[in-house]
Amino acid sequence: MYERFGRRISADGYRVRALGDASSGPEAIAETATELLRDETLPGPRVLVGSDTGASHAARLAALGTSGLDGLILAGLPTGPGPAETAASDWEDELERRTACPTHRGRLTADPAFRRGALAGPPALESPTLEGISVPVLGLHGTEDTVSPLDEVRRAFRGLPGAELVSLAGTRHDVLNDVTHRTAAATVVLFLERLRLAPGPASGPAPGLAPIAVTETLV
Repeated sequence: MYERFGRRISADGYRVRALGDASSGPEAIAETATELLRDETLPGPRVLVGSDTGASHAARLAALGTSGLDGLILAGLPTGPGPAETAASDWEDELERRTACPTHRGRLTADPAFRRGALAGPPALESPTLEGISVPVLGLHGTEDTVSPLDEVRRAFRGLPGAELVSLAGTRHDVLNDVTHRTAAATVVLFLERLRLAPGPASGPAPGLAPIAVTETLV
């Protein structure tokens, strides 16, 4: 479901590993992620990217201090109201909540393995806390996300000094697969480049990253 995103990131020289649906096999996914992060033969920086439920699982792994992790990217972090408030009335309504991208909507509709109605189910994990995470964090979230409202996500990110939260205008819950998917991927690449060129681990509980491209103030 995230092939388009993966291709864009790999086109810039980053190796991408897709681990599958964290909601269907969380233990196996966590074990695989941990093994990859600890594999010193793989190039760095090693970054976990999670979307929706995957973001919750990625945040949990980072909070546990999983070794080998250099950065964390949380897309569409689910911290909003419960299923009763976000449940879709039918498939078209669910698509409306997920994405406005016609290509991705078509893929979801045509995929027999896609779990329809997942937005109405109970959350796989409690709303994650970002406290205790000691690597740079980038959050991506849609301004039009009704599944996990942006205001709730802002509150979650305020608990981690140094974390960055980028909101994408006109974007719904599946922030990596909406009409702004190019901007989302570009934002991720900029974060990865800053992480790659960082001189070393910063001090403090949640290190930030210095910018590379800086807009000059013209007087």
